Amino acid sequence: NGIIKKAQELTILCNARVSLVIFNTNNKLYEFHSHCLKKMLKDYQEKSGNKLWDAKHQYLQDEVNRIKKENDSMQLELRHLKGEDLNSLTAKELYPIELLLDNGITKVREKQMEIHNKMEKRDRMMEEENKLLHLKLQQLMNVNVNANARDLKHGYQQKDEDYPYQMPFIYRVQPTQPNLQDNK
Repeated sequence: NGIIKKAQELTILCNARVSLVIFNTNNKLYEFHSHCLKKMLKDYQEKSGNKLWDAKHQYLQDEVNRIKKENDSMQLELRHLKGEDLNSLTAKELYPIELLLDNGITKVREKQMEIHNKMEKRDRMMEEENKLLHLKLQQLMNVNVNANARDLKHGYQQKDEDYPYQMPFIYRVQPTQPNLQDNK
């Protein structure tokens, strides 16, 4: 306890950063840190040049540094593709970017054409379906006209149904929109 008390006094009197770790003979841990231990260890490594990492941790640190560099490189490349920071590039460095952009434009145009072709195909299918439906409607109307004419020819007889006498359907109804009328 005495040494921990002295470490506290040094921290206060000398305005110093102190870290104290003690293991007794029974492996019991005693510690005192005036500031964040991680920051103090980092500062120690930077000032002394001594590495406190083992090989596994050093490998992980190297991997983190490699990924940071790769990330920075990719961010720079992305800025270049966006058209930013191009003044610092040479013609040789601009050429691959130009190829990438040309390739991108080609793919966008291909996708546009694909979508356009799909839309045209869908429009043709809808027109064909519309013609078929119009033809079926025409046939149904002709069947109704023929049936009503037959009923008139033989005299219209009301069947045993729950609704009152109906006027036979003898007039053919024309659609009011010009694009739906028959071209006769």
